[in-house]
Amino acid sequence: MEKIYPDDELETGAVAYNGAILEEGASDEEQGMFEHFRLTVDAGQAPVRVDKYMSSHLEDTSRNRIQSSIRQGYVRVNDKVAKANLIIRPGDVIRFVMPYRRRGYEILPEDIPLDIVYEDDDLLVVNKPAGMVVHPGHGNYSGTLINALAFHLGLSQGPDAGDERMGILVHRIDKDTSGLLVVAKNDEAQLNLAGQFFKHTIDRRYEAVVWGNLPEDEGTIDTTIGRDPNDRLRFRVYDDPEKGKHAVTHYKVLERFGFVTRVECRLETGRTHQIRVHFSHIGHPLFNDERYGGSEIRKGTIYAKYKQFIRNCFALCPRQALHARTLGFVHPSTGKWMQFESALPADLSALLEKWRAYTTSGSAAALPDEE
Repeated sequence: MEKIYPDDELETGAVAYNGAILEEGASDEEQGMFEHFRLTVDAGQAPVRVDKYMSSHLEDTSRNRIQSSIRQGYVRVNDKVAKANLIIRPGDVIRFVMPYRRRGYEILPEDIPLDIVYEDDDLLVVNKPAGMVVHPGHGNYSGTLINALAFHLGLSQGPDAGDERMGILVHRIDKDTSGLLVVAKNDEAQLNLAGQFFKHTIDRRYEAVVWGNLPEDEGTIDTTIGRDPNDRLRFRVYDDPEKGKHAVTHYKVLERFGFVTRVECRLETGRTHQIRVHFSHIGHPLFNDERYGGSEIRKGTIYAKYKQFIRNCFALCPRQALHARTLGFVHPSTGKWMQFESALPADLSALLEKWRAYTTSGSAAALPDEE
């Protein structure tokens, strides 16, 4: 099975929505879609609508889910997006694709406390702590958010389960990033929310602490992001748009501390590690982001007292200083706008207070800057 890197920030549903294909000519997997089922219509099969044929041949998948998936463009007949009234004939190849891989491993419910900030029949919004892996995989098959959700929702599946009902996460955030996630509780909600992510209508705002004093109060980072061929756990910016995916981050400065800056980031897209890659690319990596160069002193002074201050800051916030603060979307059933806010967790709040005290004490101004 292909490795799954669980600490990814993933924009699912970012390929097909109401039959719209993002990249003509590209394969499903290149566009982030993965085959779950494949059916070849038997010789002698009488002409019938594709949704009826699939319902009779996929016993573990509800007809409602099949029809929803067809509406969202997730069913292919002979490699073309199918409509529900399409008539299939002998020899046709029907493929059911979804914006996540089949698991290939069992998801076990685990009684892990969840900070649920909202829940109804269609979805829930959870406030994930830093340090919790979102999805099982790559050596993390227990203790994840999905394991906790499986317990909370009363869901469990083995590796050969026909109906991928644990594909309830519409997006992810990194293991060491804290903050808000929306979770779909049924197929209609999952497909609807995935469509909103594809159309970039979800409001996602993060708070971060980055190294250095940003030159502008507001800005936009617009690049192509792809996986680093030299390190499969990292991503990087490419000049060639063919080597990755378009990524846009808007930011504004919230507070300046001389050697670090507190920023708000609004995601227009949601690529893997997007905020972390973008700020590293412009020379301002996230504070204490080990993977992207933020866990060493990038700005400041040569004095031992300052170095000890930074070590103390790292101990207060022993992970990248990034929090998914705001999440807004249209409710898939009511059509009403839902907006949620998550207060900064204790480690980030303590980090900011320490920098405020350092700045107001005059320490930052009194010591020469080492650029």
